[in-house]
Amino acid sequence: MTGKILAIILLLSAALAGAGMYYLQVYGYYYDVEPRPGEDVVLLADAAQPPVAIPYSSFQAIDADSSPIRYRACFETDVALDELRATYLPAEEATPLTAPGWFDCYDAVGLADDLKSGKAQAFVGQKNVHYGVDRIVAITQDGKGFIWHILNNCGEKAYDGTVVGEECPPRPEN
Repeated sequence: MTGKILAIILLLSAALAGAGMYYLQVYGYYYDVEPRPGEDVVLLADAAQPPVAIPYSSFQAIDADSSPIRYRACFETDVALDELRATYLPAEEATPLTAPGWFDCYDAVGLADDLKSGKAQAFVGQKNVHYGVDRIVAITQDGKGFIWHILNNCGEKAYDGTVVGEECPPRPEN
């Protein structure tokens, strides 16, 4: 009888721990980002200049302090995609990262398909939002916009333990 009770306690403990980890990964660390007009949706015209804000509406964003690449945002803009393509710096090989299922406005799979087919274009929004992390802004032909963070070359090296090298800026002290 004691063995059955211990087995039940172990199974319940494992189930509770699993449910807790799931909750923390999917819901626990995220928080809503308050809109900051003129700062939320920015694009780089060239790498030497500061980013330029574009007009937007219906902004929604989430972030988490547990990782610099958990930022996701959605918005709408009236600026034509062809005008954006002619003015701003495109992002090379920008693959959208997925968002939690409860963040309904952000569809990484649909966006990836639109990027491949040319119905959307990804742009560099901001370099080094956090050390080694760039902000990518993608906009579709119908004016829907999506934002996510990716590791740049310096970030990939810094986070996998490789020697960063001289081409990267110095890492900030904590």
